[in-house]
Amino acid sequence: MNETNPHQTTSPELSRLAVHTITTKPWSFAEAADQYSRQGIGGISVWVEAIDGIQPTTARQIVDDAGLKVPALVRGGFFCAGDQRQRDGRIDHNLRLLETAAELGAEMLVLVVGATPGVALETQRGWVREGIEQILPQASSLNVRLAIEPLHPMYAADKSCINRITEARQICEAIDDPVLGVAVDVYHVWWDPDLAIEIELIGAQNRIFGFHICDWRVPTRDMLNDRALMGEGCIDIRSIRAMVEAAGFDGWNEVEIFSEEHWRGDQKQFLKRIVESYCDC
Repeated sequence: MNETNPHQTTSPELSRLAVHTITTKPWSFAEAADQYSRQGIGGISVWVEAIDGIQPTTARQIVDDAGLKVPALVRGGFFCAGDQRQRDGRIDHNLRLLETAAELGAEMLVLVVGATPGVALETQRGWVREGIEQILPQASSLNVRLAIEPLHPMYAADKSCINRITEARQICEAIDDPVLGVAVDVYHVWWDPDLAIEIELIGAQNRIFGFHICDWRVPTRDMLNDRALMGEGCIDIRSIRAMVEAAGFDGWNEVEIFSEEHWRGDQKQFLKRIVESYCDC
């Protein structure tokens, strides 16, 4: 590849590849957009922290100049709190994030719904439903979809009261709005014995909005920041990708890797390895 050309011709395989900015955390937003473009990657999923201090219009210009698309703004949600005023404040925050997503040209806002230790999960899922219902009108008016992302059960106490696709689907069905769907992250759902049937169900409802990929290192040294490159762990990514595609998903394959090890390394080499491992999975 020509390292001096920021606008590589994107191959058909890479045209559906997006990388989350958290994956290459040491880079600034502008560096990430430039380097993704140089590798022929088609999309950049933007973490809110990556554009802290950058006006959305400026961030949009950076993306456009790099020739990239924005599958998602990450992360909204966090609806759970014992105090009503706190929950109201989080609604306001999500409404602002939706405006940012629209200005970025993001297809969706990914929702990590949050959790409050010591409160019944069903109660918290009620808060999540209420919160989503309050932000749905603005999401619809701005043409930004909302994607509930189930998180692995190890996060049930303090990060997410939704841990399986089942719970995400049930909220989607209760609200029944085409703006609301699910982001399927293999890191969080690969273990679920009901995975195949749940993917089939949400696919039939046209609710698969996002597909996130990385791998589960064995042994895992840190439950948050030790994800592996595709093919370096125990997740059968190829089979899960086949499931979502058979269920009708034809959107972005988004690489999302939290890794202290990889963040300490050469980010350009890491990005090249991401592209190589993606093409093999």
